[in-house]
Amino acid sequence: MAEQLQARLKDVAPRWLKDVANTVTRGYAVQTAERRHLPDFMIIGTKRGGTTSMWNYLVQHPLVMPMYPSSRGLKSPWYFYANYARGEAWYRSHFATEKRLDRLEAETGSRPVTGEACPYYMYDPRIAGRVHAMMPELKIIVLLRDPVKRAYSHFWERTGEGDETLTFERALAAEPERTAGELDRMAADPFYYGRAHDYFSYRDRGIYLPQLQRWEALYGRDRMMIMPAEELYADEQKAVDKVSAFLGLPSHPVSVAKRHNHLPAPPMDPATRAELTEFYREHNRALFTWLGTDYGWPS
Repeated sequence: MAEQLQARLKDVAPRWLKDVANTVTRGYAVQTAERRHLPDFMIIGTKRGGTTSMWNYLVQHPLVMPMYPSSRGLKSPWYFYANYARGEAWYRSHFATEKRLDRLEAETGSRPVTGEACPYYMYDPRIAGRVHAMMPELKIIVLLRDPVKRAYSHFWERTGEGDETLTFERALAAEPERTAGELDRMAADPFYYGRAHDYFSYRDRGIYLPQLQRWEALYGRDRMMIMPAEELYADEQKAVDKVSAFLGLPSHPVSVAKRHNHLPAPPMDPATRAELTEFYREHNRALFTWLGTDYGWPS
């Protein structure tokens, strides 16, 4: 009932009334948290690597449940870092009830799955352990992107949001100073959100292998699906079919195949591109050796 009310109010109500509806809906969901199903899968990154697009394609599948309430169109509650102090009941409140999953399974003959998508989950070193402690049987989906292009796209996202005022070259040079001490503060305070660690990690975030190894150490490679974002961009249906199969779901047509959060940007300075390409070359080579697959990025 609360979700239906919120859906009716979404497009016509003033902001204050929407806030009331959101509060009522979340309160109901928290009260029913014990009856809600924790995620079966997570898309954990990388930032600017197609996470949002993959999520929006997957929730078109009738057996992939949207987050609750569906009217809000959430892909994540950002629980395991920004909202960690809210507690497990609050986290559970964002997912479908077991009763709803049972009903859909009876109607379709297949068990639906629940999940979320947050590109910061792969990068924050605390999150893999937190997630595993709550959901040790989770399936992990990772999309990686050429780290040079990823860094530049990340920069333009932050510029567009008004958080970045430097040029790309100056931002790269300022990254060590901007992010200094963030990991220590994160380690000391379980509820600390490292905004600079998230926002201004243009270069460091593209060193993928240590991030993946944290998750692999807990979940094993058989519970992880890793693919290049370039594969998704080249053929959305084929990429979504691979992920669906990994989740034990039949293929379902992607009816709206468009890139989400795509940011047009001016060409990168050739000298900057060359410097970043050389910086990532050895990191890419180590990644491809670990994966047993070459994604075609400079290595």
